[in-house]
Amino acid sequence: MTTKITKAIFPVAGLGTRFLPATKALPKEMLPVVDKPLIQYAVEEAYAAGIREMIFVNGRNKRAIPDHFDTAYELETEMEAAGKTELLETVRSIKPDDMHCIYLRQPKALGLGHAVLCAEPVVREEPFAVLLADDLMVGEPPVLKQMVEQFNDWRTSILAVQEVPAEHTRRYGIVSGRPVGERMLDLTGIVEKPAPEVAPSRLGVAGRYILTPGIFKEIRNQPRGVGGEIQLTDGIAGLLRREKVFAYTYQGQRYDCGSKEGFLQANVELALAHPTLGAEFKRYLDARYGVA
Repeated sequence: MTTKITKAIFPVAGLGTRFLPATKALPKEMLPVVDKPLIQYAVEEAYAAGIREMIFVNGRNKRAIPDHFDTAYELETEMEAAGKTELLETVRSIKPDDMHCIYLRQPKALGLGHAVLCAEPVVREEPFAVLLADDLMVGEPPVLKQMVEQFNDWRTSILAVQEVPAEHTRRYGIVSGRPVGERMLDLTGIVEKPAPEVAPSRLGVAGRYILTPGIFKEIRNQPRGVGGEIQLTDGIAGLLRREKVFAYTYQGQRYDCGSKEGFLQANVELALAHPTLGAEFKRYLDARYGVA
């Protein structure tokens, strides 16, 4: 097994029902935050962590994602002829020359664990990352890069975690374990979406994972879990019986863009931080609402 993280899986087959009607024809991962779609933020984060093979586990009628990372010859030709050099470079930077995109089909919506399993023929015997584009993560260095640096030290599966309010434990996989460093936890257990009164802690798994290939065997052999789906959390719980799994409390901010509230918060916060839009947007908010 290689010890370098070169591949990242992006499960993008979900229906995005919480954003209907906007997602009736548009994948939720293509919803824009300021001026980039969610999936591009996640891909840029993986690229910044040194990953060059991006594996998209897609669903039916989601051509928009491959089209976004494909070359748009007509658009580039028009911008080049019009002398729009800056915009041309922006379009070309979406997919750097050394980045490879692989598209797989998840034939049935059987859950996150099943989506990860669909990528096994491509990943094979290598450790890999999983990024959920719904979770827009902002960190310095980028959150996945922080995790890759930890993996280089520990050489085992690592989950990104954050402390969540007790009343929100039903929304997350919740972990338990013992500290092995300032931000690392040696896991002893993980439970999918427990009630607050039985949750083993308040540390919830965020949408970033580094996993060893042993996870595939666990997912393949497990029964369906919460919601009748093949849960990645259950596969990680099985992996814990065979291998070390750590949790990493990342440095940064997570926006839950799977919810409308989190999506709106991300747009406001990233607009305020935007190098060209931020100052004017702040003046607008301050004049209109007195809140910026």
